[in-house]
Amino acid sequence: WITKYFCTYLVSDGSILSQDSYFTSFITSKISPIVFMLLFLALTAWVVYRGVEKGIEKFSRFIMPGLILLILGIAIFSLTLSYTDANGTVRTGLQGLKVYLYPDFSSLTVKRFLGVLLDAMSQLFFSLSVSMGIMVTYGSYTKNETSLTKSVNQIEIFDTVVALLAGFMVVPAVYVFSGEAGTKASGAGLMFVTLPKVFEQMRGGTIIGILFFVLVFLAALTSSISIMEAIVSSFMDRFGISRKKSVAICIIIIIMGIPSSLGNGAWAHIKILGMDFLTFFDYISNSVLMPIVALCTCILIGWATGAKTVTDEVKRNGEKMNREKLYNVMIKYIAPVMLVIILITYSMAQFGFFTM
Repeated sequence: WITKYFCTYLVSDGSILSQDSYFTSFITSKISPIVFMLLFLALTAWVVYRGVEKGIEKFSRFIMPGLILLILGIAIFSLTLSYTDANGTVRTGLQGLKVYLYPDFSSLTVKRFLGVLLDAMSQLFFSLSVSMGIMVTYGSYTKNETSLTKSVNQIEIFDTVVALLAGFMVVPAVYVFSGEAGTKASGAGLMFVTLPKVFEQMRGGTIIGILFFVLVFLAALTSSISIMEAIVSSFMDRFGISRKKSVAICIIIIIMGIPSSLGNGAWAHIKILGMDFLTFFDYISNSVLMPIVALCTCILIGWATGAKTVTDEVKRNGEKMNREKLYNVMIKYIAPVMLVIILITYSMAQFGFFTM
């Protein structure tokens, strides 16, 4: 979907994307979603095929600083925006920033608080690439002299800063042109329906739209590369086959990707446990498999092999691990309990036992 919008902005002024029916007509198409899925997977496979140093490292070394600059630039631009609606009400980017950062405790209920807490806990899987094999794969490429403590600190800092800047980039702009009601949009609705309307009303919106979807496209691509590399490296290690042959798993990904691509259109009538293909795969991977893998990891490290296996690795070069005691408690007690809660509540919510 991101690839489609990115390409459309490149070849047009993007005004067609702001039409109410555009997104629906695209995802219900029989051909277009598959074509853009193939384009995205081909680029992912090409980078992974080139290997770690020539492919992933070279790509990331160029892309990551560019992503930071793009996010920072668009965030600053969003804060300078202003708009006067038909009623004469003036909305500014700084007011949108307040909506983003200032919590509204008056509407906070216990149920809503728990929902936000669960969403925050589940977000860590994507934000920090937990339980996807990515950390294990990239960690295996890390040199012995690399400080794991410094690496973890850098990941924590940059992940938090980029997430915060993403909010600076999106929320003020949406607030200025769509009001507070617009800021309540989320997920695909926010990305593919609300934001194109915002860019359409914005001065220089075509350029901002291009930059925004370049940013999202590259962010999605780096994630896709990481996940495919985890699978490719596993095939190489387990079966002793070449990287070239391992990358051929794209054929499997394509076969599994077609139902997801058509699940909102031609195959929308086919349901698995009441869900379309995309929703089902999303539920299985995000709400079931990743919490289970994380839980098993906690049991393995915390109780089977012992947390000392990890802490000794962190301190192997004479470094201090100031959070060693906290880590031991987290891996053995707190994290497993939280993961069980995530697994149960998201499964119950998916099947309508309650809403978050």
